[in-house]
Amino acid sequence: MTIFLISLGIFILINIFRIVLPIVVINHMANKHIDFKTIFEAKDFGIHAEHFFVTTDDGLEISAYEVSVDNPKAVIVCLSGMHYPSATAYLGHARLFRGHGFATVFFDMRAHGESDGNTICMGYKEHLDTKAILKYIKKKPEFSSLPVIVMGVSLGASTAMISAGEMAEIDGLISLSAFSSWEDIFCDKMNNNAPAFFTRLEKPQVIASTKFKYKVDSRVISPVNGIKKLGSRPALLMHSKEDSEVPFENFERLIENMPSHVESFIREGDSHLIIRGKFTEPEKDSEYTSVLLSFLDRNFGRNKYLPE
Repeated sequence: MTIFLISLGIFILINIFRIVLPIVVINHMANKHIDFKTIFEAKDFGIHAEHFFVTTDDGLEISAYEVSVDNPKAVIVCLSGMHYPSATAYLGHARLFRGHGFATVFFDMRAHGESDGNTICMGYKEHLDTKAILKYIKKKPEFSSLPVIVMGVSLGASTAMISAGEMAEIDGLISLSAFSSWEDIFCDKMNNNAPAFFTRLEKPQVIASTKFKYKVDSRVISPVNGIKKLGSRPALLMHSKEDSEVPFENFERLIENMPSHVESFIREGDSHLIIRGKFTEPEKDSEYTSVLLSFLDRNFGRNKYLPE
């Protein structure tokens, strides 16, 4: 009887731990507003950026910037990561894109920088921020008929995938180090410290805790499902093999589920932000910029709304 009671007690404790663990982890990571220590200024990049705000369907004010160009070929919407860097780190990309005829809009997702919100939503709500930016773009006469490409890094890349899956008016996707789903990356990280069988048992609890916290079904709205919904739209997925923040297994899951025409770029080593060197200086990474600009030029290289 004593052995039975001890076994029962251990069983109960293990299951309490299984239920509580994902809740504690996600609350620790998500229940905060990120105030960036470093904010970059457009003048330091030799360009001008217009600061503006948009309002999401659920009432949050989102801080954004626009870098224009005469007769743009397309608009590239850039999203940053979970805890770093500020969206203003995309000023280097905006300068690069401007030199090749692309306008850029970049924004801090909810709970980041000057944007409203006190909860990071792992992409399950941030696509509403993208939607608000898209409305802004479509209302501008000079942008309204242009293709829109969403580009993100880390959480921003995962949000960009979800956004593309939910919004048919997005015309292209560029992903740097996306996770395939929150439960996937949670369990990938757990694999480093727990037996594989325990990780498999834990995954349904992670899904349940996500649904409870965000009131969404992560099996329906997720990056991996976003890539499945891409259809024939162009996309470029990038990842590094030894990524210590988003394990490479996430990229492999996305590859397994993406349409066959989607392009990919794999970088050796641990380069979560993909670029070798500073993220603010993409021009200095010739291999990265060659892949990026080649993708853009092949798929969006001519403004079809201008005469030949």
